[in-house]
Amino acid sequence: MTFLNAYWKNLIFINYEIDPSVLEPYVPEGTELDLFNGKCHVSIVGFMFMDTKVLGLKLFRHVNFEEVNLRFYVKHEGKRGVVFIQEIVPKPLITFIANSIYHEYYRSAKMEHLWSENDDSRHFEYRWKLKNKWQSVAVTTEKEFSKIKEGSEEQFITEHYWGYTKHHRKTYEYEVVHPSWRQLKVKDYMLDIDFEANYGKAFSFLQDAEPSSIILAEGSEVSVRDKKTIHR
Repeated sequence: MTFLNAYWKNLIFINYEIDPSVLEPYVPEGTELDLFNGKCHVSIVGFMFMDTKVLGLKLFRHVNFEEVNLRFYVKHEGKRGVVFIQEIVPKPLITFIANSIYHEYYRSAKMEHLWSENDDSRHFEYRWKLKNKWQSVAVTTEKEFSKIKEGSEEQFITEHYWGYTKHHRKTYEYEVVHPSWRQLKVKDYMLDIDFEANYGKAFSFLQDAEPSSIILAEGSEVSVRDKKTIHR
């Protein structure tokens, strides 16, 4: 059964190599870390939910909204998926539904976004408020979309089609259905994030880390299927 349908648009991915030991406490039972060229990664991802429907219904004032998350990559029986450390949205009802039904780690915050373009570039920015201070992630890109290269880190990051979460020793799996995405080549980026305040001391090292890659993906229609238990 399809739980959610939406259009995910203009996704910023800021990707970092990370020591696998940092992520071990967060890995759901029955899954293992998924590596690219022997390296483990986490990603800050900012994007727009648009035309959102839950069980086929549009919820009043919950159709278009921002999300920023911190995620990493796992696999299970040949399926490649993601695990979220935290997801931020501006809608408390979305937070309640996701945390209650999918056992994710959402929180609510004031958020906004900015998209603009000029003659030779585009700009995308997502912002959220933490303790009265704005946090932000932004990129400046070229104007023309291109195909993501087969076998690249960009393809690895954007083509994980399952989600995994753990709750009370159980591991849940759900499918995220979407086509391959195109990208805009990133010319510059800007981060204004207090990593420790947002994600805890384990991720404070990201404050001074250099990204291994930065992606702006076009996005597409997305369907999130109902969850099932894979480990008890």
